[in-house]
Amino acid sequence: MSKDSLSITDNRTGKSYEIDIDDGNIRAKQLRQIKVNDDEFGMMSYDPSYENTASCKSSVTYIDGDNGILRYRGYPIEQLAENSSQLEVSKLLIDGELPSKTDLDKFISDIKEFNELPSGMESIIKSFPKDSHPMGVLVSTIAALGTFYPESKNIQSEEENYKNICRLIAQVPILAAYFYRHSQGLEIVQPDNSLSYSQNFLNMLFKGDDKKLNPDLVDAMDTLLILHADHEQNCSASVMRGTGSSESDPYSSVAAAAAALYGPLHGGANEAVLEMLSKEIKTVENIPSFLESVQKKEALLMGFGHRVYKSYDPRAKYLKIAADKVFEITGTNPLLDIALKLESIALSEDYFKARNLYPNVDFYSGLIYESMGIPTPMFTVLFAVGRTPGWLAQWKEFLNDKDQKIARPRQVYTGYDYRDYLPLESR
Repeated sequence: MSKDSLSITDNRTGKSYEIDIDDGNIRAKQLRQIKVNDDEFGMMSYDPSYENTASCKSSVTYIDGDNGILRYRGYPIEQLAENSSQLEVSKLLIDGELPSKTDLDKFISDIKEFNELPSGMESIIKSFPKDSHPMGVLVSTIAALGTFYPESKNIQSEEENYKNICRLIAQVPILAAYFYRHSQGLEIVQPDNSLSYSQNFLNMLFKGDDKKLNPDLVDAMDTLLILHADHEQNCSASVMRGTGSSESDPYSSVAAAAAALYGPLHGGANEAVLEMLSKEIKTVENIPSFLESVQKKEALLMGFGHRVYKSYDPRAKYLKIAADKVFEITGTNPLLDIALKLESIALSEDYFKARNLYPNVDFYSGLIYESMGIPTPMFTVLFAVGRTPGWLAQWKEFLNDKDQKIARPRQVYTGYDYRDYLPLESR
C-alpha cells in the first residue's frame, strides 16, 4: 500500500478502496468507483459553495488565510504594493515573472496602442440613463466591446489573446470613466498616452480638478488597483474560468466575472461599508448599541471578516497606511472617526475576536474612494478595473491547463422519482 494514498472502507458493502493522493489531495472522480452495485453512478462529494473543493491547480496567487498571507506569483503583496506599478504587477500576474525594463516598456506601449475605444462605443455608453448603476453599465459595455473584435473568438492564437489582454486592460478603465462623466453630465475626457495608467484613469474621471490629480492620490490609486488585482479562486475568478471553459471570447468572460463582482457579498461590499457607517451607525456614540445588535444577529458588520482570512487581511493593513496618506491631502473623512472607533472596539471584544472578525479590504477602500471624490456606486467599478488583469491571468492559465474541460458540476438530485403527466382539467 502506497503512503501517498487514502484507504476508504465502505461500511455498506465492506469493500475497501485505495485512492491516490496527489499534491496532498485526491481527485474527486476517483470516488466514482465506490458503489453498492454496478448500476449506480458512483459516489460524489457534496460541497455547497465549493468550500473544500479545488477546481484547478494554479500558480497565480497564494493565500494563507490563517496567517494573513497574500502573494502574487510568490511575491508578498506588501512588497508589490510598496514598490511596483499597477502595470508591472499586471504583467507579473499574466506571465508569471516580474518583467525586465525592456519587457515592461513594451507591455506599457502595447497597452497604450489600444488606449482608445472603437467607434460606436461612446454612443452606446451615452444611451444608458444617467442614473444607471455603473456596474450594470460596465458589465454590458464590456460584453458589447467584444462585438467590435470578432477575431477575439480565436482563442487558440496566442498573438490574438495577447492583443485582447492588452485591449481589456486599456479599455475597461475607459469604459468606466466615460460612463462616470456621462452620469455627471460632463464632457467625455479622451485617454492621454502621455500619462501613466493610474494618472490617465484619474484624468479621465476628474480632468481640471488639480486636487484630485495630486501625485500622492495617483500613487494611492495605483496601490488600490494592485491590492485588488487578484485573490485566488474567489467568486468572480471562478466565474471567469467557468465562462472561459466553454471557449467563449475574453470579453464575454470578463463581463461575466464583472457581473459576479457586482454583488454586495463580493465587490459591492465596500459600498455596504459606507452605508453601514453613514446610515446605520451615524455617530461614534451609536457604536456600542450597533455592535450589540450585531451580536444579536439583528444587524450585519460589513467590512469585517473574510471567507478566507482568519486573521487581519494583509490588504487592509496596507490600505490603512494608504488611507492616512490620502487623508493628509483630502482632509479627514467624517466617517473615519466612526470607522476607527468601530475597529478599535470590535478588535477588543471577545465575541468578534472569537469569530475572526478583523477588518478586510473593503473596510478602508470605501473610505479612501469617497475621500478622493468618487461616488459610492463607482466603488465596485474601480474594483473591476483593478481585478481585470487578475481575471485575465486566471483565464490564460485555464487555457493552458490540459486537465481542464468545460465546467460541468454534478448535483445531488432531490426531486420526484417519476410522475405521470396529468391533463390540465385533472389537476
